[in-house]
Amino acid sequence: MATTYNNLYLDTRKRLKAAGVEMAQLEARELVCFAADKTREQFFRDLTLYASKEVEDRVEELTRRRLSGEPVAYIIGEWEFYGLPLDISREVLIPRSDTEVLAERAILLTRAAGDGARVLDLCAGSGCVGLAVAANAPDCRVVLTDLSEGALRICKQNVRRNQLNARVTCVQADAMTAPASALWDFDVIACNPPYIPHGDLANLDVSVRDYEPWGALDGGEDGLDFYRAVSARWGTALRLGGTLIFEVGIGQAPDVEQIMAQNGFENIVTHQDTRGIWRVVEGTANH
Repeated sequence: MATTYNNLYLDTRKRLKAAGVEMAQLEARELVCFAADKTREQFFRDLTLYASKEVEDRVEELTRRRLSGEPVAYIIGEWEFYGLPLDISREVLIPRSDTEVLAERAILLTRAAGDGARVLDLCAGSGCVGLAVAANAPDCRVVLTDLSEGALRICKQNVRRNQLNARVTCVQADAMTAPASALWDFDVIACNPPYIPHGDLANLDVSVRDYEPWGALDGGEDGLDFYRAVSARWGTALRLGGTLIFEVGIGQAPDVEQIMAQNGFENIVTHQDTRGIWRVVEGTANH
């Protein structure tokens, strides 16, 4: 029986909602748009039109994949962060709204540093944080770094997709080791490292555990390995008075504050996300 795009969307939303998907409305729209090869604007324009049998079958296939646990961002191969469209693959974590606090702080600090500010996105993944900074602080220069070659491929795709080639470069680097001599003199280092305790990985939601890259999740036995390494080794990459900013997991902020203080960082400040969770810790390098 023929169905309109609106009814196809409503049925998909109902099924996702019944399965406990939090963002059922948004995800249903994205699945229908992807299946029909329509932009959001075209989707809303065509709500009253009838979908073809091929589109119906495609939506059914995609919805089944989502209901089995596969995240929508991996199904459609893209996601939005801080207003930027980003290519996404299973080589990188899916950008989350929690991370917008890290991006916001990095943007504000970069603007405060003035024209020509230099920013490093360490453990960049998709490049979402560094690209948000570049797009919203137009006089800065940004370097995206990750150890994963797959992640760097996605970073480069997203630099091109958002037409930021002139001010953003991509470099392979291991956050657990000291920076190469070329990586120095930054005003801001923003880092969203792996921070899930190793023993907790097996208990993560299936959409994370079975699909997202463990290398971008595993923070060691207590989840703090990367905070220790970066605080100890990457301060030398900052200019005097430069700022290191971390995203942290729930309950980790006090430990990260202590780690930064032990490594000589000053003016340590912690910020909450929109849910009231202490999500970002930052400190300045004055040594």
